Amino acid sequence: MKCPECSSEHIRKNGHCQHKQNYICVECRRQFLNEYEPKGYSDDVKRLCLKMYVNGMGVRGISRVTDIAHTTILNWIAQSGELLPELYNPKQNPQVGEVDELETNARKKQNKLWIWTAVDHFAPGILGWVVGDHSAATRAPLAGLNLGLGVLLLGERW
Repeated sequence: MKCPECSSEHIRKNGHCQHKQNYICVECRRQFLNEYEPKGYSDDVKRLCLKMYVNGMGVRGISRVTDIAHTTILNWIAQSGELLPELYNPKQNPQVGEVDELETNARKKQNKLWIWTAVDHFAPGILGWVVGDHSAATRAPLAGLNLGLGVLLLGERW
């Protein structure tokens, strides 16, 4: 066994750390373990949590099912969101596109925001989305998308 700091073979046992043998290098005084276990969750667990989120399960529900902190799941969602492209460019135009609105409040009930999404009715994936007020100018970027032959307009007030 060698010291990870100075590569010296002159090491001694130095008690236990979390039920594992701890070692110390005599030359550089570095303390270390023989083997370190990887921290964190496997990619399969992350993928499962993200799949449950995409399929409509809430973050707290995922947390209860998997016994993983909801803040950890939110961090994974944010990290995966950063990897998404700004604009979805499908290989073929959708036959039927859907545009939907979701009204939400930002901190106060008076601060109303609308999230507009355009999706392909028969395929997974979001074609585009916009956050803003309820005006036609806010949802104008979605009008530039090719939503196919038929467009389903969902929402309360079109």
